[in-house]
Amino acid sequence: MPPDTATSAPTPPIWATLRRFLPYLWPADAPALRRRVVLAMAFVLLAKAVSLAMPFAYKAAVDRMAPGMEPAAGLAMALVVAYAGARFGSVFFDNLRNAVFEKVGQEASRRLADDVFVHLHRLSLRFHLDRRTGAVTKIVERGTKSIDNMLYFLLFNIAPTILELVAVCAIFLVKFGPGLVAATVVMVSAYIWFTRTVTEWRNQLRRDMVDMDTSAVAHAVDSLLNFETVKYFGAEDREAKRYGAAMRDYARAAVKSENSLAWLNIGQSLITNLMMAGAMAYSVWGWSHGQFTTGDVVLVNTLLSQLFRPLDLLGMVYRTIRQGLIDMEAMYKLIDTRTEVADAPDAPALHVAGGEVRFDAVRFGYDPEREILHGVSFTVPAGKTLAIVGPSGAGKSTIARILFRFYDIKGGQVTIDGQDISAVTQASLRAAIGIVPQDMVLFNDTVGYNIGYGREGATQTEIEAAAKAASIHDFIMGLPKGYDTRVGERGLKLSGGEKQRVAIARTLLKAPPVLVLDEATSALDSRTETEIQTVLRDISRKRTTLVVAHRLSTVVDADEIIVLDKGVIVERGRHADLVRADGLYAIMWARQAQEREDMPAEPGIEDIFEVVGRPI
Repeated sequence: MPPDTATSAPTPPIWATLRRFLPYLWPADAPALRRRVVLAMAFVLLAKAVSLAMPFAYKAAVDRMAPGMEPAAGLAMALVVAYAGARFGSVFFDNLRNAVFEKVGQEASRRLADDVFVHLHRLSLRFHLDRRTGAVTKIVERGTKSIDNMLYFLLFNIAPTILELVAVCAIFLVKFGPGLVAATVVMVSAYIWFTRTVTEWRNQLRRDMVDMDTSAVAHAVDSLLNFETVKYFGAEDREAKRYGAAMRDYARAAVKSENSLAWLNIGQSLITNLMMAGAMAYSVWGWSHGQFTTGDVVLVNTLLSQLFRPLDLLGMVYRTIRQGLIDMEAMYKLIDTRTEVADAPDAPALHVAGGEVRFDAVRFGYDPEREILHGVSFTVPAGKTLAIVGPSGAGKSTIARILFRFYDIKGGQVTIDGQDISAVTQASLRAAIGIVPQDMVLFNDTVGYNIGYGREGATQTEIEAAAKAASIHDFIMGLPKGYDTRVGERGLKLSGGEKQRVAIARTLLKAPPVLVLDEATSALDSRTETEIQTVLRDISRKRTTLVVAHRLSTVVDADEIIVLDKGVIVERGRHADLVRADGLYAIMWARQAQEREDMPAEPGIEDIFEVVGRPI
């Protein structure tokens, strides 16, 4: 996966990164956006032409007021008005350019962000188990935000400045000779060299600052996502100290970075003012010898002032572009992350007739060196129920993940109705399978939204029908806002049994031909478990059902039970047969039966009062 920070790598080549971005800036399927780009560049040229005309209007006005000139107050006033008009025109065209181009920049950012978001969802479960949510979110945020800044500075600062430098040098060559041109080029080159050198130094300081910022955000997001664990262990102060240490590191790095800006500004100001002093002194010397007019002195000053105005921002522009390249490259690394599980070219959709599921000599391991499943084979006939039991770590839940094709297997074959799941589209495969997991995490939205997530476009009537079938409709109607009640972050406002019923309702709404129950009741109390099991038995009828269970009492009615141990099927059969076989299943059954006997009964009201010493 990509690094936690977007700034740990060296700056990528500018053209390599921009070449990847050009299709977003010049989209083939959006001619209207292309026209906006062309119009914006036309406004850039108009704004620059007007700004170059301003000094000449100013020069002409000053010359008309010089001693010895014929009185021409009206003409001088007209020239002053033209100068003011040119200044307004420059601002007018600049803002028209921004207004025209804004939609292009925002659309490019949106398209790129959409592509990154879609790609992140296409990545395998392995990537999402390894990633740090806060760091990945920060990379995407920085990458999309950098696009707009980079486009603005490249198109509307760097390019116009280069154009203006060429124009100023041409004007100086014609009116003042090659000496002033050479001095201008030397000073501009010195300015650029100094800015680049100091900015490189500042970039390292900024890298440190951004690294600290990313670390602090990652710590904060990780801590807030696991706030229950923090509270369980009373670790609020520990988390606060950890976050505070990260923020102190960030503050120190930020101070160094901001202080270095002062040295950059001082050096830039020194170079620009030396150039201004030299050019003005040269023009004044020429005026004293009758070579230049008073207006020429003003012309030199105005042209250089306009030229150095965008150059004053060069340090920020260079740093922004450089940082933008780094941020965009980090986001492109997310896009370039290989999709581990991909559809085969021209893969057909899965067509489910009965829903028979077959695992044939399946071998799989999360790591190449550690295999989890060793040639597992079983068949779930259409409309039947197969249960998978075994000790923890035997590979039970791995089978459910393989069926959903969250991972590709190392050997063997998995088929549904004779179709290899690796040869069909993932979308059609997952559309045919429904799951009620052990830990149902809900969206921080309404109850109705979470149930309706089972099938896009479901009506309110269908949502309520699914809720009734899952025996949760009455509970929902008793909530303050009914189906519009929000469930909180990860559904934490609901109890475990309520969340499971929402999960069941969502799966019922999906109406899949193949159903997976992945330890769906193991985290519930016995009373809630009994209620949920009744609902689960109802929805599994006439569906091909794969039950992954820890509590053997929940699978006694299964058509077949397979016992998995260390990635190998060691026993298979119906419940009664397996108990009589006196193997691993019988041992597990006896152990769980003993645990139920040893477990104290749920206390009644009399027991509670007796415990607290208040007889009734």
